[in-house]
Amino acid sequence: MPILVEVRRGEIVESRHRGALVVSEPDGNILARAGDPDYITSTRSTIKPFQAIPLVTSGAADRFDITSRELAIACASHNGEPLHTETAARILERAGLSESALLCGAHRPYSEEAAKKIEFEGGSFTQLHNNCSGKHAGMLLTAVHRELSTAGYVSIEHPVQTAIVSAFARLAGLGEDLPTGIDGCSAPTFGVPLRALALAFARLASAGAAGGALDADTAEAAKRIIEAMISNPEMIGGDGEFDTEIMREARGKLIAKVGAEAVHCVGVLPCERYPSGLGIAIKIEDGSKRAIPPAVVETLAQLRVLDESELERLHMFHHLLTRSYRDIPVGDVRAVFKLEIGRTTP
Repeated sequence: MPILVEVRRGEIVESRHRGALVVSEPDGNILARAGDPDYITSTRSTIKPFQAIPLVTSGAADRFDITSRELAIACASHNGEPLHTETAARILERAGLSESALLCGAHRPYSEEAAKKIEFEGGSFTQLHNNCSGKHAGMLLTAVHRELSTAGYVSIEHPVQTAIVSAFARLAGLGEDLPTGIDGCSAPTFGVPLRALALAFARLASAGAAGGALDADTAEAAKRIIEAMISNPEMIGGDGEFDTEIMREARGKLIAKVGAEAVHCVGVLPCERYPSGLGIAIKIEDGSKRAIPPAVVETLAQLRVLDESELERLHMFHHLLTRSYRDIPVGDVRAVFKLEIGRTTP
């Protein structure tokens, strides 16, 4: 595992984060890498855009008039702010369901402002505050549309989950017999090579390109999901969150999705430099989320996906400042790797 990110205090290197990253084209060719592209990682929340595909391809999104904003929350790891919880609740209402139908569990909102307001008012945290509530609402909507039981919809054997596995495996170039675990929200998560995650995002991002690898229904679903994420970045995380801010600053160039334990993926849409688009998958070995923003921005900088003005606006993520208790800058967290660029076939 190469060192991807260092934590410095003045001239002292205090900590190092090792990891691996891979940049894939939609045909499976690896364009760039650092470390082992076959490193196995858990997908965690990076695959939420793929978990939303059956919501669209099944016809559920159209039947229940799901808006772009609502489709975005189905792909989100949100902060639990009112705009997030209210949107997830509206999805459930379309199917005649309430918060009690969710099986994601409740946790404190990631938004401190939202959490403190609830505590001040004497309220309690509900499953709608779970960062995965939008994803689960989408799964429930799909089950209702297909006239399936909503009980146990998170089980790997449930038809909603088998449809998700089928869609993701196809885009990732994998068989459907995937190593499976249980995510923090109780839905399945999968063990896959980094190159497969990158390939899946490359194919998702290039869905609308000529000669895409997806069938017509999946390609149309992918385009709707991409449009929803790009048009509603505040739904994917929340103000100040890395995924939200990088999609805002990139202005339609990419989608970004974080996962727990420091796994992160980016889909670069087709552009002049990369006509077929790209998929990027990054895993920090020790699971430290502080290493992700510098690694992601540095990767996009070396690939020249972002221009100088965009990089300047994302400087706070590229070089994360650390401060003393007197608010004096004392160090930073920054990427220290050089991508190995050179196309290799799968």
